[in-house]
Amino acid sequence: MEVTQQCVVALTWTLKDTLGEELDVLDEPVEFLIGGDDLFKRIEEALQGHVVGDELDLHLEPEEAFGDYNENLIFLEKRELFPEEIEEGMTFESSAMPKGTNPVPADLLYTVTEIYPEHVVLDGNHPLAGIAIRLHLKIAAVREATEEEVGRGTAGTGFFRIEPLAPGNETVH
Repeated sequence: MEVTQQCVVALTWTLKDTLGEELDVLDEPVEFLIGGDDLFKRIEEALQGHVVGDELDLHLEPEEAFGDYNENLIFLEKRELFPEEIEEGMTFESSAMPKGTNPVPADLLYTVTEIYPEHVVLDGNHPLAGIAIRLHLKIAAVREATEEEVGRGTAGTGFFRIEPLAPGNETVH
């Protein structure tokens, strides 16, 4: 079966920046819905018509991937509003920001990037925002999508959507 709209494709990949530094490796295949919200449009377009075993090398500019870096998504908040055990790298959903913080754009995940005695710096940008990426993909499997997957718009994998990370978890997926 070849990759078409409304199918599920299982992929492995190596994600690098343009200098060749490895950013993420996915060794075990993960399923993504083609035609849903799981993958960037540019990746879906490149996968069309390919079959199991095919490998692709893609170069994605920031606007095709995680977006340009937006300085307006950096916020300085009072340290006292956050839990004592706060650590750099912790994330907060916009809807779960501590009481008393300034209003922030909704539906974003904010990462604690710096902690000072009086302030905490929060960044609403994706960690890979502003970075052109190189992606080596291998198609491990292709199958028809279920009605439920099509209805949800996802095979359940949120790699290209930001999900809260546990403190100290540096992986992208």
